[in-house]
Amino acid sequence: MGLLSKKDSKLILDPLADNNPITIQVLGICSALAITAQLKPSIVMAISVLFVMGVGNVVISLMRNIIPSKIRIIVQLIVVATLVIIVDQVLKAFSYALSKELSVFIGLIITNCIIMGRFEAFALGNGVWRSFLDGIGNALGYGVILIIVGFFRELLGSGTLFGLKVLGDPVEKTGLYAIGYENNGFMVLPPMALIVVGLIIWVQRSRNKALIED
Repeated sequence: MGLLSKKDSKLILDPLADNNPITIQVLGICSALAITAQLKPSIVMAISVLFVMGVGNVVISLMRNIIPSKIRIIVQLIVVATLVIIVDQVLKAFSYALSKELSVFIGLIITNCIIMGRFEAFALGNGVWRSFLDGIGNALGYGVILIIVGFFRELLGSGTLFGLKVLGDPVEKTGLYAIGYENNGFMVLPPMALIVVGLIIWVQRSRNKALIED
């Protein structure tokens, strides 16, 4: 059977495709619009959410039988806030420039509806292992969309990836710029993130007709 049963595998695989938190559930859109003008911040945000959701789901699952129902939202906020502070401090210690670039958006992970939704809908009612897989799966589904959007926005908007010129030099007119290619400045503006996400949704739903019927 392997390490994961069929049910456990679905917890990771479903959010990557037909139950993606951004393209299907339409959650976590704010960060997809705000920090995906470049690929590096997109990846860092994806890893940050992966840590917070994976560990957070485990903590909430471990505490699920002792959390009074009346204060469960407060407890969930305390857990996610603690994990976000850890992420923020690690970024400041090892990549201060990037932490400044992401600035307030790292803190806004606390209010990310994907995380709070998984705490409430899954971790409070399931065991540690399944809760961990659910957190990892939804974080990966979220991160994949961020990385795809960040890839196309930086490549087409700036002609770079990770800040490296991959299409040539627009000043010296080398590479694609030698044949008249121009960067699309619109790609680095927030509205284009929404358009790219919309295109991903269109492609996904055109591949799976059941999503259209739903």
